[in-house]
Amino acid sequence: MTTIDPAAEAPPARHDGSGAGERARRWTRAGWVVALAAAGGVLLLAGAIWIAQDVAGHAMGAGGWGRAMTILGWSLAGVNLAATLWWIVLVTTYRPVPAVPDDELPTCTVIVPAYNEGAQVLKTLRSIAASDYPPGKLQVVAVDDGSKDDTWEWICRGAREFPHLVQVRRMEVNRGKRLALCEGFALAHGEILVTVDSDSEVEPATLRQLVSPFVRDARVGGVAGNVRILNRRAGIIPRMLDVSFAYSFDFIRAAQSRLDTVLCTPGALSAYRRNLVMKVLPEWLAQTFCGRPADIGEDRAITNLVLREGHLVRYQQTATVYTEVPTRYVGLCRMFLRWARSNIRETIVLTRFAFGPFRAGPATGARINLLLQWVGLTLGQVAKLAVLAALAWMPGHVAAQLLAGAAVCGTLPAAVYALRYRSLQALWAFPYNLLWTLGLSWIALYAWLTPHKTSWLTRGLLAPRQAHAPAPADVEVAAPLVVPEPAESAAA
Repeated sequence: MTTIDPAAEAPPARHDGSGAGERARRWTRAGWVVALAAAGGVLLLAGAIWIAQDVAGHAMGAGGWGRAMTILGWSLAGVNLAATLWWIVLVTTYRPVPAVPDDELPTCTVIVPAYNEGAQVLKTLRSIAASDYPPGKLQVVAVDDGSKDDTWEWICRGAREFPHLVQVRRMEVNRGKRLALCEGFALAHGEILVTVDSDSEVEPATLRQLVSPFVRDARVGGVAGNVRILNRRAGIIPRMLDVSFAYSFDFIRAAQSRLDTVLCTPGALSAYRRNLVMKVLPEWLAQTFCGRPADIGEDRAITNLVLREGHLVRYQQTATVYTEVPTRYVGLCRMFLRWARSNIRETIVLTRFAFGPFRAGPATGARINLLLQWVGLTLGQVAKLAVLAALAWMPGHVAAQLLAGAAVCGTLPAAVYALRYRSLQALWAFPYNLLWTLGLSWIALYAWLTPHKTSWLTRGLLAPRQAHAPAPADVEVAAPLVVPEPAESAAA
């Protein structure tokens, strides 16, 4: 698998050797472009309002159904505007936790589950081994989840390169990421457990930054890392996702972190207290949905359990990981469909305890965020169906409104990216929102029709199938572990 050096992939925020004057001029140019884009967004918003009023006039003449849909549309617009303004206030007060020195860092175990990852898993292990973390306090566990390609050989090579750091374990058949992580958790010795996807690479300072919030606040039970795009130069879709991810983490999760309730710690990079994980592990493994094992959404599920136990979940902006994303439309749909199904399932789970006394201290903001999730999952989907009906009725008016709305919605993500990374790549937010409106907005609706399914996963076979090679004589393989049986099933 071809990968790009994270340093080369990062947006051109700073250019060593170019001089302060040149940096200032480049940022000034970028600032003007973003300012013009924002001004254009305002004009488009004005146009959208005019179009909406025109559509509303037609709708009012269409009887009760038309009036109801118009009221729904304006209500959703008002809720989204109020929520956005609230999030902006939260984000402006967000600050990452300062890193702690070596003597204050706890022991840490990094678990890397891998399935059909090929050579990339070795690059992942090398990036972890290069971490600025005290060697005596760091352990790495790589688990091959029954891969059908040569992933196991690359894992063994990593164990040979770092014999005192990397411990390996191979599962004979593919059992899913949740069970692969369980194997890693059971082999871990660290006080803090870190999960890193096998298609991701961390920066040298990432682990120290990720673990520091646990040291600063004993109430913290989980920390979400900052996920960026590793293969950003591989096509248009990764470039657009780079801006989308920046908005999702530097804006949405930063706002959630101010409320001590990040709703999802990403599989690409997250950290948890080991004693807390082991407490909820049997329930997490036994989770079901509609009578079937919950084979997706393991990151969102464990986040819910951490919150339910009364702990805080925060976002650490300075803990960066670079992960590979799909480069084609079909792969992108598969990834978003998996996330959408998980979102439905775990929002239901969160609702079961979020309105009770699930932790000491304020939780009103977290509950408001949960209600906003439900607005999007329910009324937002009804609005989509209404738009489809309106397209058949007034195709010209509604199509113009959709295009204007997509352009307006791209303004905030573009501004977040530009202010955070000082790059003209921020402009990819506008075609991305157009792609979302025309080509991806159907996913949430389809997820509601198929929330019980676990197909359409994103990890495929990267190399021809071959027989499992035995571990080299100089690589020690951990023995199989017995998965603990839960007291009762955690049905979702």
